[in-house]
Amino acid sequence: MSADKFLQIENLLFTVVMLLYFASMILYFAFIAARREKLAAVAEILQGLGFVLHTAALVIRGIGAGRLPLTNQYEFATSFAWGLCLVSLVFVLKYRFQVLGAFAAPVIFLIIGYAAMQSRDVHELMPALRSNWLGFHVSTAIIAYGAFGVSFVLGIIFLMREGMKDQSFLDRHVPSREKLDLIGYRSVSLGLLFLTFTILTGAIWAERAWGSYWSWDPKETWSLITWLIYAIYLHLRLRRGWRGRAAAIFAIVGFIAVLFTYVGVNTFLPGVHSYA
Repeated sequence: MSADKFLQIENLLFTVVMLLYFASMILYFAFIAARREKLAAVAEILQGLGFVLHTAALVIRGIGAGRLPLTNQYEFATSFAWGLCLVSLVFVLKYRFQVLGAFAAPVIFLIIGYAAMQSRDVHELMPALRSNWLGFHVSTAIIAYGAFGVSFVLGIIFLMREGMKDQSFLDRHVPSREKLDLIGYRSVSLGLLFLTFTILTGAIWAERAWGSYWSWDPKETWSLITWLIYAIYLHLRLRRGWRGRAAAIFAIVGFIAVLFTYVGVNTFLPGVHSYA
């Protein structure tokens, strides 16, 4: 099968995935509005099916491109949405927390919608990207961003949880503030672990490609800023006992830094990472 054929299949799967994520988002909203658990169950199934087809689309694009599909704005954006979908599904299923899915679904859809607006053309890799470190560096970033996205959603839910009335529908489907705080902490910890791997592998790769572990490129600098924000979050939590509202706000601010690192830097601060 030709490379063009693989890419045509990937484009078709991408469209189907967008529709599945959209349908899942609408059903999650209907679950909250109509207060019917069955709608959330169907939404989970559609999101899970979307994730499976999303995985297939990424694999097929990789085959068609003859490389890992992680080297331009479109590929990283769709992979970012994939990572957020993966982490959110894990947390939804682990904690039976369907409202998390309802809040994560629109974020996933917005990110994959951003991917849809990018060029899907396949270009030959520049010499600096022809490295085995590419897979390690970018895949860890995807998981880190996905985990931070979940912590962002959890932070919003935590702030909203304070205003929920006892015995309301959402009150029965949203964990206590203490448990929300704990889940958010675990999500941030996961994200910081993988962001650390991202920075370390990026430094090793940079030394191999450009002869320097660190060059203060805008994306390197903002990745470090993002890492410091979440490191401060963990420090304050473990050493100063920060919990609850302050931690939720910190998680939200941290994800804003993540988005700027990904979108803002590429748009306003071009550098050696402008290709991704």
